[in-house]
Amino acid sequence: MDLGFETIGNACLIFHDGGPVLATDPWLFGSAYFGSWMLSHEVPAEQRQNVAHCQFLWISHGHPDHLSLPSLETLRDKEILLADHHGGRVASDLRGLGFNVRVLKDGEWTQLSPRLRVACIANYNQDAVLLVELDGNLIVDANDAGDRGARHFLMREMPRFHKQTFLACLLGYGDADMINFFDEQGDRIPPRAMQHLPVGPQVAEVLHAYGIKNYLPSSSQHRYQRTDSMWANECATPEDEYGRGFESNVARCLPAFIRYDLARDDFTRIEPKSNAGITAPPEAFGDDWSAPMQAGDFELLREYFGRFEHLKSHIGFVTFRVGGQDHTIDIAPGIRRGVTFAVPRNSLRNAVEWSAFDDLLIGNFVRTTLHGDWWGKQGTDALYPHFTPFVTKFGDNGNARSASELQAYFAEYLRRGFTSFDLGPSDFEMYEALKPYL
Repeated sequence: MDLGFETIGNACLIFHDGGPVLATDPWLFGSAYFGSWMLSHEVPAEQRQNVAHCQFLWISHGHPDHLSLPSLETLRDKEILLADHHGGRVASDLRGLGFNVRVLKDGEWTQLSPRLRVACIANYNQDAVLLVELDGNLIVDANDAGDRGARHFLMREMPRFHKQTFLACLLGYGDADMINFFDEQGDRIPPRAMQHLPVGPQVAEVLHAYGIKNYLPSSSQHRYQRTDSMWANECATPEDEYGRGFESNVARCLPAFIRYDLARDDFTRIEPKSNAGITAPPEAFGDDWSAPMQAGDFELLREYFGRFEHLKSHIGFVTFRVGGQDHTIDIAPGIRRGVTFAVPRNSLRNAVEWSAFDDLLIGNFVRTTLHGDWWGKQGTDALYPHFTPFVTKFGDNGNARSASELQAYFAEYLRRGFTSFDLGPSDFEMYEALKPYL
């Protein structure tokens, strides 16, 4: 293919300009989230070879289904392009491992080949959107990023594009988050993803809102393989669900896994082999649910959670049930609101040592129980906005844990001019939570 792109894997796009030039988020093999996730389909040899021939890789953010270190180890000759995330953790970590890294400034176009250039917008959630111009066609790779202000740049640039426009972003039932919640009686709180609401209306709404002509399923082509997280496969979105209920006179919902030839303005399907039916026990990834805490574990946890200043105004305690025994960290004893995480010791220890607590939650083998009043919420919404973002996004990934660090963090994102909190109830809640730091 002389001019076009391919979609494959979980969130990988491969852009061609006289040959492969750029690949995004290349998770090509292996597992993610402590072995919980695997690719829903194998990445065929042809597409793996195309990634290997690219000069550039773009990594949207640090989650392991987007930043796959085993995959990157096979691609060490590439230049890795990154968004300008405040704190620079991903850039620092990759440079420390010997990778060649270039950070792209927000809203600046960078030419990568004669007909291909890119522009990047980082957001306060430590994610990013990439705009790719390929000979006058526009491909927007929004992966897990949502909007959070990237709309301002996109709307400014959109009038220049009179050929095809594409959007690749996370839509679907909603399993790509912590959804493994239980009430205090030990009964599962069914996540919204179990309702299997038609995805097509979501797709049409997003395309119409941005005036984009084509949707590319992205960032949800994964399945659960650990025997303690396989229950969540019921919440994963099948590839043929994106078009169900889709209605539009001006836009299309394209299939997952395609080659799009922009010179011909047509696509063909890639037919990757399904990974359905593959399972593995927790022990295959170093986890033994019966293993108790060891010397130093509790102090490590207490030190870790003591760093997050915001929690002290909103959460009374965090309990870890490890090896059948409860270990409670008092955050603010006067607050009755708390949470219990039942979790195997090895993954817990690694998540804290690596400052990757989000990876532990998204694996959905950890059982989460809420105690007290979580502002009338249950399930996946309850830990937002006062727990998960402050621990995992701003803290672990953004290195902003104290009030002064959070103020500096958000001052930088606001200074760039691509941050907003005006897109719905969840953004309003986040804005209210962030007011002390803005």
